[in-house]
Amino acid sequence: MKSNKVNRAWIHEHVNDFYVKQAQKAGYRSRAAYKLIEIAERDQLFSSGMIIVDLGAAPGSWSQVCRERIGKSGKIIALDLLNMLPLDGVTFIQGDFSEEKVCEAIEFHLEGKLVDLILSDMSPNLAGIEMSDQARSINLAELALDFANNKLKPGGSFLVKIFQGSYVDQYIRDMRFHFNKVMIRKPKASRSKSKELYLLGLGKIIC
Repeated sequence: MKSNKVNRAWIHEHVNDFYVKQAQKAGYRSRAAYKLIEIAERDQLFSSGMIIVDLGAAPGSWSQVCRERIGKSGKIIALDLLNMLPLDGVTFIQGDFSEEKVCEAIEFHLEGKLVDLILSDMSPNLAGIEMSDQARSINLAELALDFANNKLKPGGSFLVKIFQGSYVDQYIRDMRFHFNKVMIRKPKASRSKSKELYLLGLGKIIC
């Protein structure tokens, strides 16, 4: 009975959510689009013709925002473990980012080019066990940072979702080793009760 009450409360909150309604009006696939829009406008992330890799892309709202902002001359490669309906101008790869063959598929579509912007909205399936969820989350974030270190152009940018926990300070220190600036962002579209944060690295340093 308690579970049913929780589900009904979540559904009521979701359908009445301001950003859900805005996303539906604008044609975005999820309210998450407004998280990226706010950060991108504040920090001027986009420019015409960029090469972007969107990790944890499904259902595709971040890729939609990217396509709007960079124009037809840019390249967007989106990846997720879940399937994603096609988007015009977006190359989608379905697979597990921790698997070598999936990373090889990304490299194939990059055609030897480095990336201007890497986005990671990846999240594990949360089990409700805080220590386990945090460990799985930071593992994905570390994989994304390692990918950014290898595939970003000098001066490139990296935006990654991370959940609040004891490891966050160390992860920020690791990012500062690779970027000129590292900032914490909590966009308005991120629900206040959510422990998610976004870390933004600007100005990839040549190591």
